[in-house]
Amino acid sequence: MAEPLTIYKLTILNMLEKVDFPLTNTQISNFFLEQEYTDYFRVQQVIGELVDADLIRPESTHSNTQYVLTDAGTQTLGFFKDKITEAIERDTLAYLEKNKLQLRNENSTLSDFYKTSNLDYAVRLQYRQKGVNLIDLTLTVKTREQAEAICANWKNATEDVYGYLMDILIK
Repeated sequence: MAEPLTIYKLTILNMLEKVDFPLTNTQISNFFLEQEYTDYFRVQQVIGELVDADLIRPESTHSNTQYVLTDAGTQTLGFFKDKITEAIERDTLAYLEKNKLQLRNENSTLSDFYKTSNLDYAVRLQYRQKGVNLIDLTLTVKTREQAEAICANWKNATEDVYGYLMDILIK
């Protein structure tokens, strides 16, 4: 039997292979904690080692980090997938099936902001479905507070904004 750290790494690679969207650090951690496989700190260690080995790639915003499987990660999983037990595979599939809609929705709306050379703030808002950007919008605002408010409200307003833009622009 493989070492626990190896199994944890393969399990994360397997999870990322089974979804067509990135998973957040929290989503990955929740799987391990709900199944009582290991503790939070061990999951963070494993994620860090996978990033260092270029098996997964982080995509970060000011408030969130999501992970995607790299080509090297896919290859590695292919070589060692037989090390994942049937029980872990069942647990993984059950977790993803139970939470798929929530996981997808949490990762379909992204927002971030940064300070521009004009000392304004650029707020980037994205709405993705199946890896395709439906909206990729950048707004310029004057204050950090405005940027933070837009980012905070984006998740709840995404579908309304998308619908409004489509109605206005398709006339």
